[in-house]
Amino acid sequence: MSPRVVVVGGGHAGTTLAALLRQGGHRGEIIMFGDEVDFPYHRPPLSKKFVDGELEQWLRPAPFYTEQRIDVRLGERVSSIDRADRRVHASSPCPYDVLVLATGARPRDLPVPGVTVGGVVSLRTLEDARALRKHLTADRRVVIIGGGYIGLEVAAAARANGVEVTIVEREQRVLARVASEELSAILASYHRERGTTIITGAQVRRLTSRDGQVRAVVLDDGTAIPCDVVVVGVGAVPRDELAVAAGLDCDQGIVVDGSARTSDSAVFAIGDVTRRPVPGVDGLMRLESIPSATEQARQVSAAILGAEAPAPEVPWFWSDQFDLKLKIAGVVVPGCHVVRRGEPASGRFALLHHDDAGAVTAVETANAPGEFMAAKKLLRSGHAHSHL
Repeated sequence: MSPRVVVVGGGHAGTTLAALLRQGGHRGEIIMFGDEVDFPYHRPPLSKKFVDGELEQWLRPAPFYTEQRIDVRLGERVSSIDRADRRVHASSPCPYDVLVLATGARPRDLPVPGVTVGGVVSLRTLEDARALRKHLTADRRVVIIGGGYIGLEVAAAARANGVEVTIVEREQRVLARVASEELSAILASYHRERGTTIITGAQVRRLTSRDGQVRAVVLDDGTAIPCDVVVVGVGAVPRDELAVAAGLDCDQGIVVDGSARTSDSAVFAIGDVTRRPVPGVDGLMRLESIPSATEQARQVSAAILGAEAPAPEVPWFWSDQFDLKLKIAGVVVPGCHVVRRGEPASGRFALLHHDDAGAVTAVETANAPGEFMAAKKLLRSGHAHSHL
């Protein structure tokens, strides 16, 4: 008998897993809970296309789920997991043989006064993007709190449509947590040249409002930045509450092994909610990327189907900002020697990261697909000492 698979989460990870299971010949029931009312959709356009692009880009057309016998329960939230009886509780109890948690992450809260007024938005869901599109027109001024990839993507899309943009970042540089100093400097310069104001090393003290609408962001030094819209992008928090309550091992995310299995052999976890082993990195990491979610979906599909486990993949990520197609492979860590190829002013370059032994550990590129693929291939093969 094929096991009954219950997937909690209707994002990229959960949808990919369901499709892979059917593609691999799984004949048992597949039930997927999604707490949003929309069918599963691509999330990258939310920050890249929210101004004037097509937001509703579905992962699969609606008939796919019926044709593939995937029971999608939209707008239904799972409230608890009973591991002893192998069932989840939603509007009614739902038994499982295999449970897969694909609950993703939520935007980190900004704990300052004034964040609940009108015009203050985060960007994680399709509904968030629809709200932001409604707020942002060319005559508006937006302050983006947080200089991570989402903040920079929103800034680029807004500036390209004539919106006045200010980015406020707590750290001393944008992308401080995820990119090299070299890439941070290049991207900050690129944004400033296109009219974005970037303020770093700045803490937000409060937001002020008038008639229920945000009107300014006030910094710790008393500076008030007038605005009509505020986008809060200060990171994401794994939605691991169900797993914690069920007694699964969690540590800033659900802890999984190289097969995406949790501390309970009948429960897997995939996507942004997990902390997982990553090739070339000591300990565990939480990777927020579609390639990581897809890789873990393949791992779980193989485990359920009894197929050979897929080989570990090199972590990678992409971002679109203005006319820059950014692609990053490997894990960027401080202290590496960085070799630059190409000129940032041309919009085409690659930053190759080497450790003390001369091995390539990561690559950051813009509009340089050849360099990206060559470095990624080296990282995957383990021959990172080869010359690029």
